[in-house]
Amino acid sequence: MGAVLLPVAIRVGLPAIGVAVAMNLFGHGIALSGDFVIQAAPKLTADAAGIPVDSVVQASIPLVIVMGIVTTVSAFYLLKHDMKNGKIKSNGSLEVELTKTSDPTLLSDGAKRFFALLIPLLFAADVAAMSILDLQGGDATALIGGTSIFILLLISLAAHKNKGIEKTTSYLIEGFQFGFKVFGAVIPIAAFFYLGDSGFKTIIGEFLPKTSLGIVNDLGVALSSVVPLNAEVGAVTLTAVGAITGLDGSGFSGISLAGSVAAIFSTAIGAGAATLTALGQIAAIWVGGGTLVPWALIPAAAICGVDPFELARRNLLPVTIGLIVTTIVAMFLI
Repeated sequence: MGAVLLPVAIRVGLPAIGVAVAMNLFGHGIALSGDFVIQAAPKLTADAAGIPVDSVVQASIPLVIVMGIVTTVSAFYLLKHDMKNGKIKSNGSLEVELTKTSDPTLLSDGAKRFFALLIPLLFAADVAAMSILDLQGGDATALIGGTSIFILLLISLAAHKNKGIEKTTSYLIEGFQFGFKVFGAVIPIAAFFYLGDSGFKTIIGEFLPKTSLGIVNDLGVALSSVVPLNAEVGAVTLTAVGAITGLDGSGFSGISLAGSVAAIFSTAIGAGAATLTALGQIAAIWVGGGTLVPWALIPAAAICGVDPFELARRNLLPVTIGLIVTTIVAMFLI
């Protein structure tokens, strides 16, 4: 996505930091928090809350829409405001390193149009197959990954003819090298975030109680046990628990806890189990899945050539506003 759309965005005047923000908010925020296709996140939260996956997915739809609209509109307004005031320039003042592209003459115009239609059709077929065959989690990921390799192979054969297989290997190696370069910085940074999760016992030692879920998750449990039980407080608490557990940088590690807390509150309130579960899921993934925690932002930042910490700072206010508005909306849906 970055390699294809970044040059286009820069050409029409969108700064690189704006491209990175859009990739985060739409990809790691809207798409990942709802997870409507693969449904890995809803399954984890639904199992923890003891409710069907479909109910969590349906309950998350209005919340994801509200969160997505508020965050993207807020981010766009702030970006335009800073560009107008000269804080961000769109004429290349932000240095962007674009990956080398292949010779555009390798494919004819007809071949380019053919693949432009074929690629979205193949991925649409993947979505249909996942829906019909009920593929989730690793199976769905394998299907999408296999389709991507198949597309790469077809394009390589069309562009390089007899050397297509050899070039496919070269492209794969180049892709792996770029992946290692991008994610290499994740390892030391992520280690500090994992200290707040179960990694504390592994790295520091057995200094926490045996019942501990990790420092960050323990804070979420403690918060859920000292607040009054009603719809308004329940919504605020689920957002806070989700956001706190998302601080470990995973987003997915704390959503089971969010589901458990949602079950407790829904039992006391007498309603809203699916809505509370979806709210906790959205808060955890928006914070830890790739919009606020710096190490989770590294792939998008590296592709766009921007500082991941600057990207996290730019995402902070829109995501915070979005969580507040989404929490208020959830209060009326419980």
